[in-house]
Amino acid sequence: MLHPSYTDLMEVVNSEVEPGEQPVVQSRYSIVMATSKRARQIVSGANPLVDDAGKKPLSVAVDELYKAKIHITGDEEEEV
Repeated sequence: MLHPSYTDLMEVVNSEVEPGEQPVVQSRYSIVMATSKRARQIVSGANPLVDDAGKKPLSVAVDELYKAKIHITGDEEEEV
C-alpha cells in the first residue's frame, strides 16, 4: 500500500484552495504525473528537498509533495 495515499496527497495539494474554487488536483493521474516529473528531476541531479537517505527518487518526490516542499501549479507543473 502506498503511504501517503493518493487521497492524502490530493488533500495536501488542494489544502490552499478557497471554498468554491476548483481544486488544483482532481485525479490520481495528476499526482502521478507531478511526482514522476519531480523524480526525473532528482535523477538528473536536482537536490532533494527532504531527507533522502536510502530512498528511491520517486519516494523522495512523493515525500516532497506530501510535506508541501513542492507545489503543483496549473498543467502539472511544479514550483520548487
